[in-house]
Amino acid sequence: MPDRCQQTLARRDLSISTIPIPIPDNYRPHEVLAFHGRDPLQLAESLSVLRKGHVLRKGFVVDGKPALLTIAMGEHEASYVLDVDDNAKGMDGAALKAMVQGMLGMHILPEAFEAAVATDPLLGAVVLRQRGLRIPQTATAFEALSWAIIGQQIGLGFAITLRRRFIELGGVRHGSGMACYPDAGCVARMRADDLGRLQFSRAKSEALIRVAQLIEEGRLDLEQLATEAPEAAFETLTSIKGIGPWTANYVLMRGLGAVDCSLHGDAAVRAAIVRITGTSEKLGQVEAQRMLEQYRPWRSLAAAHLWASQIQSA
Repeated sequence: MPDRCQQTLARRDLSISTIPIPIPDNYRPHEVLAFHGRDPLQLAESLSVLRKGHVLRKGFVVDGKPALLTIAMGEHEASYVLDVDDNAKGMDGAALKAMVQGMLGMHILPEAFEAAVATDPLLGAVVLRQRGLRIPQTATAFEALSWAIIGQQIGLGFAITLRRRFIELGGVRHGSGMACYPDAGCVARMRADDLGRLQFSRAKSEALIRVAQLIEEGRLDLEQLATEAPEAAFETLTSIKGIGPWTANYVLMRGLGAVDCSLHGDAAVRAAIVRITGTSEKLGQVEAQRMLEQYRPWRSLAAAHLWASQIQSA
């Protein structure tokens, strides 16, 4: 593994303080915090509780340098600061604010969707119980893409374990000691055999390295995909070996902030529909896709509410 992927730097030389972000009255922080805190060992993320709020810390890589983003969430506003090691340039203010808003799920306003489905026989009652539900994003689009690949065809618990091993293999730590989620440059230099020893399947290992190398070579531009129509971005992603429809839709939703992704391929989404409708029959992907069509242009929010309804009913 190259030195770049095994660095622990002692200094946090760049601190960007920013204007606070107002928190809406109907904001639901718990789903957002649960998403970012899904690893109980808190390797590259940490959550702490304040007297009137929460603090989320996230380690990731900015232009090859370890960075630590700290978000403090109060009752009415969130503030944030980014520390990047080694005198690195960091991020401009607009990009950093957009990242924070995405991580907090504030890039989507749910009110129009909630009004549109108020009397819907499938989602009306579900959404009424979960008003204000939002879709938090990963810090970077590459994190969403790599996490989606890691989670393919396995249970959530094992996926979280593999994600943790993936971060440890990257070996990047911020000067504060926080582990950082690796960037494409680091992953492009990983070896499939090293991932295999961590219980990654060969197909999963090769897919992770393949997409990272495409990004490093400039043949896959995730930032550019974010500016394209979701259908075009979907086609670009699914043209890559190892990325199927579910993975592409997850990346669009969690990494690029798309509001109209059909998660009909997600088993939990289909299970929620079966439970809500009270049918005893399994729901196939084709039928689930047909049912979710009625929620255009908010199918991402429909999926989020179906996911949340499963947790509440457990």
